[in-house]
Amino acid sequence: QVQLVESGGGSVQAGGSLRLSCAASGRHFKVSVYAMGWFRQAPGKERDFVAAIMPGVPRTHYPDSVKGRFTISRDNAENMVYLDMNSLTPDDTGIYYCAARAGPVSATPGSYNYWGQGTQVTVSS
Repeated sequence: QVQLVESGGGSVQAGGSLRLSCAASGRHFKVSVYAMGWFRQAPGKERDFVAAIMPGVPRTHYPDSVKGRFTISRDNAENMVYLDMNSLTPDDTGIYYCAARAGPVSATPGSYNYWGQGTQVTVSS
């Protein structure tokens, strides 16, 4: 059974930084062969795409809202995925989820096969 566990969330002031981690486990599950994504959900809003990294070649994808501020990365040896977030704004507040998808990257939450429980990020002005 695949398990994704997020950590690293917390409260930070606007302009600050956080690093989120996603620890992946499961028989034969390797982050290197899955598309790994980060999504966030603010209260009363839909789950939005934040970042993704391709399986194999670590090409990354971001929406314009976080491009240049967020960086997704992967540690194949540790089976971990990270999201480095800089220049945070109150609009970045929400629960951040790690997700895995068998296939190419996607910005559509419904296309991901596995999800973590999420970690809360709160950015105050």
